[in-house]
Amino acid sequence: MACFDRYMLKEQVSALLGQVFEEEPTLFLVDLHIGPDHQIRIVLDGDKGVSLKDCMKVSRAVEQGLDREEADFALEVTSAGATAPLIMARQYNKNIGRELSVKTAEAKYEGKLTAVDGETITLEWKAREPKPVGKGKVTVQKKQEIALSDIDEAKVVLKF
Repeated sequence: MACFDRYMLKEQVSALLGQVFEEEPTLFLVDLHIGPDHQIRIVLDGDKGVSLKDCMKVSRAVEQGLDREEADFALEVTSAGATAPLIMARQYNKNIGRELSVKTAEAKYEGKLTAVDGETITLEWKAREPKPVGKGKVTVQKKQEIALSDIDEAKVVLKF
């Protein structure tokens, strides 16, 4: 099939996903990719996480909504993994209180995500710094607001 057909397939899948997300508003799309051989890859996330049941529901909705006579396809529905970078602003909300590693063009930060608004995130952490007077170090609380548009990569830091 031609590229145009792939575009049409993506439109059909997007419409089917829209219907599922209306029924399940806590779920949202992180990525939709359709390969040259009509390999459909859907990556989901959710405000409360994504269960196997959620993936199955999305898979069934797409599978039943597409006509295999029209386009032969392979379908993969997965959740955004724990180590996958945060891509969408909505993903930050569910990670408030967790440790994040955030890279920007200017610096790298690691701290607890304490706040999210539509355009920025706030990280907080403790650091050891030299005392202003005398020898030794003192622990200080640090806080950094970072614009979402400045973030090159953000990942949840998993600690075992």
